[in-house]
Amino acid sequence: MEQSKQNGPTSGRKQLAVILIMALCSLGGSYALFFAAQDGERWGTTNNGTFVQPVVTVDQLQWQTPDGVPLSTSSQWWLWTVADQCDVVCAEALQKLRAAHILLNKEAKRVRRGITTGPAFVIPDDQPDLFRIQSLREQTPEGIYIVDPNGNLVFFYPLDINPKLLLADLKRLLKVSQIG
Repeated sequence: MEQSKQNGPTSGRKQLAVILIMALCSLGGSYALFFAAQDGERWGTTNNGTFVQPVVTVDQLQWQTPDGVPLSTSSQWWLWTVADQCDVVCAEALQKLRAAHILLNKEAKRVRRGITTGPAFVIPDDQPDLFRIQSLREQTPEGIYIVDPNGNLVFFYPLDINPKLLLADLKRLLKVSQIG
């Protein structure tokens, strides 16, 4: 009986030490994964576009129609094309974006398309749902942007992006979005 008393407290201390070590290892491991994942170099992301950093909104860009009427995002997603002059690359991008918009099927009504370009640009007849947007902030780089219903620029793509990559990102955003 005396022998069991001696083993009892010692084995309880060992079990407590093992439990504490396991807890510290899991806590330390989670901190290590958190800080390792912040740089994004070890693990890739699932998006094809580049996040717009710092956060920019359409209010900061002062979106408006060519007539000077302020343009809100009106609870819809936007595919916004920005080009200094709508040359061949821009025209091809518009065609590809229109095709991608059609491929959204029933989700297409949640997305509008807009363009900001030089004053000489005339919206082609084959782009009836394309809106002309003026931005009073001229520093926006050329490319294609996905804008959420809150007016935040989310992703940036170059004009020559494969539309399938953009479409994959847009479908994923529309699927998980609780807004617009």
